[in-house]
Amino acid sequence: MIIGRAEQQKILKEAMQSSKSELVVVYGRRRVGKTFLIKNTLGSQIDFEMTGIQDGDLSDQLDIFISKLAEKNFGNIGWEKPKNWLQAFTLLKAYLTSLKTKKKKILFFDELPWIATPKSKFLGMFGYFWNDWAVYNNVMIVICGSAASWMINNVLNNKGGLHNRVTQYIPLQPFCLLETEQFLKAKKIKTNRYQTLQLYMTLGGIPYYLELLKPGQSIPQNIDRLCFDANGFLRDEFDRLFKSLFEKSENHVAVVKALSSKWRGLTRKEIVATTKLNNAGSLTRILEELEKSAFIQRYAPFQKKARGTLYRLTDNFSLFYLKVMSKRNLKNQKNVFLKLFTTPAFRVWSGYAFENICLIHHRQIAEALGISYIFHEFSSFYFPGDEDYKGFQIDLLIDRADGIINLCEIKFSAAKFKLTPAYKEALRERAAAFSLLTKSKKTIMTTLITTYGLTNAKEHLDVIQNVVTMDALFVGE
Repeated sequence: MIIGRAEQQKILKEAMQSSKSELVVVYGRRRVGKTFLIKNTLGSQIDFEMTGIQDGDLSDQLDIFISKLAEKNFGNIGWEKPKNWLQAFTLLKAYLTSLKTKKKKILFFDELPWIATPKSKFLGMFGYFWNDWAVYNNVMIVICGSAASWMINNVLNNKGGLHNRVTQYIPLQPFCLLETEQFLKAKKIKTNRYQTLQLYMTLGGIPYYLELLKPGQSIPQNIDRLCFDANGFLRDEFDRLFKSLFEKSENHVAVVKALSSKWRGLTRKEIVATTKLNNAGSLTRILEELEKSAFIQRYAPFQKKARGTLYRLTDNFSLFYLKVMSKRNLKNQKNVFLKLFTTPAFRVWSGYAFENICLIHHRQIAEALGISYIFHEFSSFYFPGDEDYKGFQIDLLIDRADGIINLCEIKFSAAKFKLTPAYKEALRERAAAFSLLTKSKKTIMTTLITTYGLTNAKEHLDVIQNVVTMDALFVGE
């Protein structure tokens, strides 16, 4: 059973049922469920499929190709292994032509970046196969890859034979909170929304990670088993993940580690200063690859001064690994997750991870505020401080066309949030400072986003005009 992914399934099914040939691209980070989506949507109707071998050369990939073709040809191994991709696609065309059917012929190439090895001329021959034959013969080709940037640069933005040939593309994202909740219910994992939030803060909405959870264990028990036990599957996942996605992954890891060190995020200039990487096109590529693979997000500053753009680490698993799992004194201990609850460092991490969830679910926040039908833009604001005002940051603000700006205050709490007089005064001063510094003529409203709401909310309407609880985040797109 496929959880969620309704729009993505619709795209695949419509392509399968269309009256013309279709070239569909599916990309997204490792473990996000691309292959599962494709195979469980198209199923037995796939006429040919192959998966690339990581670090394999041209000969390895052709070995896989001919073995898969032999399987589909009912064990006929009379075909010799092709010497190159032109010969391979000639054999594939002969096989597809032999199929006596009027239905659409469906091909699936999984992990295309591994198949298209350097100097193999795969993309050129694939483009020739599509333009010369497939486009005229009612064929649907689905190509898939975990290296999102490679897929975008080499397929979607191809300057050669595949230029403008893609008919549909699916950028597959991790589960949202609602899909995660549905997945847990399907697996019969007993939990409530607060614990689901904690799980999401730890593992993110990665289906493969969620599949590793065991019914009968609590969320803390599952996290301990996967992340801290000596044989925990996710103990070494961080290194495996980046090495499988990026060439020279040490540079990508350096950027991710730098971003994890600053809760507010970093500008490009600050990333260069922290990582010592060259401020050149290579850094631009690294940032784009991390962003397209859903590890980081960039946040345009309010009033759109591009030089102040912040990059923020939003992949919760990477954050959890770097801030919690990688600490040496936690390895091989028992009940680590439960013990961490009482530590200050854990509370700081929880707050940041919850902010990430809110940033990812900003559309749900707009829906909760009743402004989804009003034009609005999301941005951030950072003021370093001067002689007149203390420095402050607003991670999420909503600039609305109806003359209002929502300044979002995000707080993770195990109970209803209690607003102290000092905190109340700080929020009042922040709103006033923001209005003066930006010279905005719009009405400023402070919005509290928290787990269980605010105690005595009506008493604080002079400072907090809206309260959004975690339940509002568990809504579909």
